[in-house]
Amino acid sequence: MYAEERQQEILRAARDAGRVDVVTLAERFGVTTETIRRDLTALERAGVLRRVHGGAIPVERLGFEPALAARDEVMTAEKEHIAKAALAELPEDGSVVIDAGSTTSRLVQALPPDRELTVVVNSPPLATVLAARPNLTVLMLGGRVRGRTLATVEDWAIQQLSQLNVDVAFMATNGCSVAKGLTTPDPAEAAIKRAMIACADRAVLLADHTKFSGTYLARFATLGEIDVVITDTGLDPDQAAALAAAGPEVVRA
Repeated sequence: MYAEERQQEILRAARDAGRVDVVTLAERFGVTTETIRRDLTALERAGVLRRVHGGAIPVERLGFEPALAARDEVMTAEKEHIAKAALAELPEDGSVVIDAGSTTSRLVQALPPDRELTVVVNSPPLATVLAARPNLTVLMLGGRVRGRTLATVEDWAIQQLSQLNVDVAFMATNGCSVAKGLTTPDPAEAAIKRAMIACADRAVLLADHTKFSGTYLARFATLGEIDVVITDTGLDPDQAAALAAAGPEVVRA
């Protein structure tokens, strides 16, 4: 088993059980405790686990939200595949809103250079990238900028969204499940996401397979409010079928 595969199994075990311990993991995988500690350190640096004495706890249990930079460094190949698949959901012309997030940022980078679109964003870094594209009209939502996600939130942004009608909303999430829907740690950011979905004719969720094993504080949508879920092939087929049964088309890119 490769280190990345073992680390994904460790993360899954931590989310299932609420915590993992070094000795048990070493016995389970037939490796040394030093190897497991290195795995836990790598997962902590990725922002998905928090080390504790003798083991680790998944960050969602702590109500902890990893910073955008940390999230941008994990599942990079999967996020690239998801972004390329999401291009099929773009209108030929018209308007889209793109949520702040590490996977949606890959979509911004992959936008075709010849497409004439109006793009609404709530992320200053994404607005900066898009503004350099002469074929795009870029609208930046105002409001308080959250340092952890670099997303604008609160009333200014919500009021602007209430006056807009866009063709497609490309959404990010921290967690997603059939029972709990789409969730994120911060209520203010959940409110913006809710307003993005409300102003769009169609909603497309971009989320790698690790997002389907955790639930966070604030729900911003049910699966019935999402038209398409684009994820990677790491998502279990049975889980994909359960998601599809709840409403959206599921694409495993």
